[in-house]
Amino acid sequence: MSDRLAESTAPPPPGAPPAPRWRRSSRSTGMNNCVEAALLGGALLAVRDSKDVRRPPLRFSAAAWNTFVDGLGPDGAEPRIFT
Repeated sequence: MSDRLAESTAPPPPGAPPAPRWRRSSRSTGMNNCVEAALLGGALLAVRDSKDVRRPPLRFSAAAWNTFVDGLGPDGAEPRIFT
């Protein structure tokens, strides 16, 4: 995944937690057909569709995400593990 930041729509209100740092899949095409992920506090991961960033992201615990990735099966590459 790259460290490219998604566009922000407005600054967060005072006292709000910082906006997530969204990372786009390195397998993304120039047509914006990909997912973006962001680490959240408390060992949570958020995942969203890069074509519709206004919709709420899906949120996963580290354990749930790792179980999902493990279930994808081997493809010759090491899976990305979030802790």
